[in-house]
Parts: sequence; structure tokens; C-alpha cells
Amino acid sequence: MNSLSTKYIEIQGVEQTFKTKKGPFCALKNINLTVAKGEFVALIGHSGCGKSTLLNLIAGLSTPTEGSLLCANREISGPGPERAVVFQNHSLLPWLTCFENVYLAVERVFSARENRSQLKARTDAVLAMVGLSAAAQKRPGEISGGMKQRVGIARALSMEPKVLLLDEPFGALDALTRAKLQDELLQIVANTQSTVVMVTHDVDEAVLLSDKIVMMTNGPSATIGEVLSIELARPRNRVALAESTQYGHYRKAVIDFLYTRQAHVEKLTA
Repeated sequence: MNSLSTKYIEIQGVEQTFKTKKGPFCALKNINLTVAKGEFVALIGHSGCGKSTLLNLIAGLSTPTEGSLLCANREISGPGPERAVVFQNHSLLPWLTCFENVYLAVERVFSARENRSQLKARTDAVLAMVGLSAAAQKRPGEISGGMKQRVGIARALSMEPKVLLLDEPFGALDALTRAKLQDELLQIVANTQSTVVMVTHDVDEAVLLSDKIVMMTNGPSATIGEVLSIELARPRNRVALAESTQYGHYRKAVIDFLYTRQAHVEKLTA
């Protein structure tokens, strides 16, 4: 892994409890984690382990019940343009073109210091980065699921965020489209040097993309069970890695944690 400065994102003693009709529900407990500048971190665990809850806390979309979160030594107290989020549901405005969906974000962040021509050039550039120049004037209903996710990623990147937060962005895509976008994401992150935190259920995705895999215990009161450093050289090639014994070792370690040490048993109720 590259030499990275430590403690760009700091999560200290975080707990998240929700009020429900059945009483308090503790989703996360005693979460302590640091993410280095430029690091790619994957959050993995079974459904209900609080991965998305933790991502929302880093995004500033919710506030922890206990503890604190810092980004670049500043407390995270709400959403900010330095932290951009891409969800599994792309959340595009269906009546706007791909260009217009991205331009809205660009305008919001840069309009105070750039003119319309500069904003347009910025939008065109980020659409080109994700390979969508030819689809710029199409609306979401006219493009594929993979292209919609590219628009979502372009919209996030257009804000030039210091931190890119991804909540299973490829989870609803077919295997081939998913693989293509994973490869594109590797290239984009290499170019932008963004710090990335990604929620995933996919073991191979986590090992391929990450510098560090954070493995969550089962909920409720989920916490970090283990952090695995992925010491694979970059740039990474999925075909070459398929033959790598080191890749296989990391993959086995994550599978062992998820399916042996944190075996998830569905409880059936009458």
C-alpha cells in the first residue's frame, strides 16, 4: 500500500441508537476507526450490521448518539461538499438530462467563483471522465442502469470532494457491468487521489478495490470485528489478481470472518 498520512477521518467512540416503537435500538456501539488521506476503505458485513448507518454518520446525514467524527481535524456536524455520497439508488432527477443532473451539483458548489462557461466546462469534463460525453443530453429513462450509476459518480466527483462515500453503488448491476465500473472506479480514484469509504456485500469487490477492509460484527450493537490491510500493489488488474496467492489469502480471511466467525442465522418468529 502507498505511504498515506494517518487520521484524515477519525471516528471516536461512536454509538448510534434509534428510537423505535419497541424501545431503543442500538445499531452501532463503540466504533473507533481512522482513515488515512487517499486511502480506500471498504465496510463489509452481513445485512443489519450498520454499514450504511456508519456511512451516513461520516456523510453528516445523521448525528451519533455518542462519540465524535472528524474530517481533516474538523467535527462532522452535517453534510458538506468535501464529502460526496453515491447511493445504490442513483437518485437522479428523471426530468433532467445527464448533463443537467451533474450541472446542478457543479453550480451549487462553484457558482460563487466561476461563470456559466466555466461551470459548463467543469460538467463536460467530469462526464468525459466517466465515459458519458455521448449520453450527456439523454435523460435517466433513456440510459442503462450502469450509465445511471456513472452519472451518480460523475455528480459526486464534480464537487471535487476530498472524501467519496459509496453505499453499494454497484449492488443492483449485472456482473459484467459491475466489473467494468469497478475497473473504472479504480482508475478514477487513482487520478483524483480521493479518500474513499465504500459499503459493500461483495468480498471480491472489497479485496480488489481496497487498501483496508473493515469487517463489522452482526447487529444489533454492531462494532468493528477486525480490520484487514490489503497489501496489493497498485495499479491492480483483476485478471492478474485472480492468479495471486496473496489475493486468495485476503479473500479467504474475509470469508472466514463473515461465514465462520460471524455466521448469520436468520431468526424466524411465529
